[in-house]
Amino acid sequence: MTTLHWLDPNPQGYPPVLLLHGLGANCDSWGLQLPGLSAAGFRPIAPDAPGFGASPYDGRGWTIRWAAAEMADLLGQLKTGPAFVAGLSMGGIIAQQIALDAPAMVRKLVLVSTFAILRPGAVNGWVYYLQRFLLINTLGLPAQARIVARRIFPNPEDAHLREMLMETISRADPRAYRKAMISLGLFSSIERLGEIKVPTLVVTGQGDTTVTPARQQYLVKGILGARQILVEGAGHAVPVDQPDIFNRDLIEFLREQ
Repeated sequence: MTTLHWLDPNPQGYPPVLLLHGLGANCDSWGLQLPGLSAAGFRPIAPDAPGFGASPYDGRGWTIRWAAAEMADLLGQLKTGPAFVAGLSMGGIIAQQIALDAPAMVRKLVLVSTFAILRPGAVNGWVYYLQRFLLINTLGLPAQARIVARRIFPNPEDAHLREMLMETISRADPRAYRKAMISLGLFSSIERLGEIKVPTLVVTGQGDTTVTPARQQYLVKGILGARQILVEGAGHAVPVDQPDIFNRDLIEFLREQ
């Protein structure tokens, strides 16, 4: 029996859509997608990863493979059968791992603002990730949350989104956050992308400075038949920056035969 917390607003819907959040976030980050997917007849299922949101973490090993197994177990417990799997940032990494380790559970993949390997292409990218790692291990989650929120929501009019993200990140289990950061830094699916055989959509914010559009191209090149959508006016948090465009493209892709 899983200990994960999840949202399941339309349990009679079909097919299921597993929605996986980013690092430090929780299931509420899909709040702008749940109504649209439900109205379109799907069954959106949005879990909190272990140590994030309301999902507990026992302090032992936290790895991408383990988190992916937890998500696959949740689908098994809910008896959903194969699901569409969509993941944002860290959630996109977990989604890839599910597709590699439990391919029979995945109908299609939607990889949003994510990567096959985390290798910043410029010095300022390395500085950003190093700063985050140092802050989480010295001043703690609130200090790290501030620089993440400023990076993801840089515009003055996004002040309320920055505050919400800082609060959400600060509530995460710091042990899980640190372990997840390390796991993301070590993750690489480059050599295995060819094993992913399901239809795949890569959704990229044109202004993403956390995982650049060029870095996301590795997914498109490595997964047979994958295609990429560039969303203007969006940064790393595409589903929040441009929810109407994202929801339209997501539902169109999921409905394709």
